Amino acid sequence: MKLGVNIDHVATVREARYHGRLRGEPDPVQAAQYCEAAGAHGITAHLREDRRHIQDRDVRALRRSVRTRLNLEMANTPGIVAIALRLKPDIVCIVPERRLEVTTEGGLEAAGQWRALARTRRRMNRAGIDVSLFIAPNPRQVDAAVRIGAQFIELHTGAYAEAFARPAARRRELRRLAAAARQAHASGLRVNAGHGLNYANVPELFGVPHLVELNIGHSIISRAIFVGLETAVREMLDTMAGYPG
Repeated sequence: MKLGVNIDHVATVREARYHGRLRGEPDPVQAAQYCEAAGAHGITAHLREDRRHIQDRDVRALRRSVRTRLNLEMANTPGIVAIALRLKPDIVCIVPERRLEVTTEGGLEAAGQWRALARTRRRMNRAGIDVSLFIAPNPRQVDAAVRIGAQFIELHTGAYAEAFARPAARRRELRRLAAAARQAHASGLRVNAGHGLNYANVPELFGVPHLVELNIGHSIISRAIFVGLETAVREMLDTMAGYPG
């Protein structure tokens, strides 16, 4: 199981002080380099429409510097789609996006907008870019991802993370994730997961089969405040070690 590190929160700290300026610290591109040096398998960045953290210049610099795998999270809107087609990340993960949310609150309603998503998927694939859909562990949404022709899904683990302190609810969410992973794998999709994952709740995901990659940001960046970014990444890699697949 691979680790993709989401560096959005590094940019969030920078924007708190240097919003609207061409330079500032901390630099998310430098953070990506530290993550790769520590063994991360990929870098994730979300270019939101309101540019609240990652900026256009960041994704351009990341495309030049990332040596592993660049995953661009994005809404399915014309302007962001055009940027992705010019940038050519290794993979895009299409996510829902609302201006008022603090972070992405739920999975994509892929079933209700499959035609628009299929058009974007075809454009990305023609440009050599893999497509992932960020969806809830719901059979209807997995079926829609197959219909759309995505190469990956990323299972939204937010409900699992919220339920983690309640054993019965946690087990229920793990069953949902496992069922969705099996369904997706049987349909030819590759399965990633992310949202709300941390050093405490990742080990129980070992019960979910077929996971290719976890995308984790906030927990790693939070831990890095105390131990440094490279150590925080290595600790997460150690936490993920031994996943049976």
